[in-house]
Amino acid sequence: MNYLFFTNTPAHVHLYKHAVAALERRGHDVLILGRDYGCTKELLDYHDLPYRLYGRLATKKRSLFYQLPRHYLSILRQTWRYSPDRIFGMGAYAAHAGALSRTPVTLILDSEPTSIDHTVSRPFADAILTPDAFGKDLGANHYRFRGFKECAYLHPDVFTPRDDIREQLGVGPDEKYVICRFNAFGSHHDVSQSGIGPAERRTLIERLGDDATVFVSDESGTMEFDGIDARPYDLHPGLLHDALSEAHLLVADTQTMVTEAALLGTPAIRSNSFVGEEDMGNFIELENEGLIFNIASFTEAIEHAESLIDDDSLTETWAAKRDAFMADKVNLTDVIVELATSPNGAAGVKGLSHGSPPRRTDPPTPER
Repeated sequence: MNYLFFTNTPAHVHLYKHAVAALERRGHDVLILGRDYGCTKELLDYHDLPYRLYGRLATKKRSLFYQLPRHYLSILRQTWRYSPDRIFGMGAYAAHAGALSRTPVTLILDSEPTSIDHTVSRPFADAILTPDAFGKDLGANHYRFRGFKECAYLHPDVFTPRDDIREQLGVGPDEKYVICRFNAFGSHHDVSQSGIGPAERRTLIERLGDDATVFVSDESGTMEFDGIDARPYDLHPGLLHDALSEAHLLVADTQTMVTEAALLGTPAIRSNSFVGEEDMGNFIELENEGLIFNIASFTEAIEHAESLIDDDSLTETWAAKRDAFMADKVNLTDVIVELATSPNGAAGVKGLSHGSPPRRTDPPTPER
């Protein structure tokens, strides 16, 4: 069979990379249509995945609106040429490619605020998979799985961190280091949202740099390092999860990397305008489990970060929390591969179930 996967962002490459490899090993033909955005192309090359690019996107929000018509034309041409039997993706591109080529589409979604994307994608999807913490009901074709989309590549069955990552980073065996991840806020779901501003970033680094080595991963690539005690994260992006697994703390205004930290047993503080009463279900669940902290106020976020750096038992404590949390979570790669090869579609796949959105509870207030 021919399988077509869409990778619009670096996170999508990670989501599907193991499923693509597994399907190829089974003798199927697989193609990825990727977007040259951030380090997406670098990751596709790093993992030696079969891909073609349908277009590029800058990290500025207006770039998406300028490029959208070209993207669709390229996607439709390449989809017709490839003639897939099933399409996997995370939104409108995959859904509309499936509709116009009359191909079954499976979407994996995890962001409740992207209502417009759900509206234009849902009618064309044969199956929609979401984490069980997802706070919306997307209809009869909506299936839930125990875990998060990041379980496709950070589940203990598929991820083992490298043992030489500290050497590659240039830090000592017992040296505390913090990763700060800053979002470019250039995707469609980031419109009207914001995170840690330029002046706040410098303050954060100065405060954390007193007690730990600070590495900065800046999606926009505009961070100025002159006069601040921090290093750019300059290893290959394919090694970022290895670096994150050894970090003492992550402070971020982005989304995906915070979930990744939680699944790796690394404490994480998330501070952006998404935080609040209408926050996404996965971040509410992870905070309820004591794995991350969602703190909208920058002042409170930085104070809590300093208290966590001072905690020498943090690594051991979080490893135990992570192991307990992951004990019943699915390996999402197995679910994707089973669905791709199942003659009965999602209804016959172990690890998927129908269900109502979870009842939300207020997360515990962190001690600060």
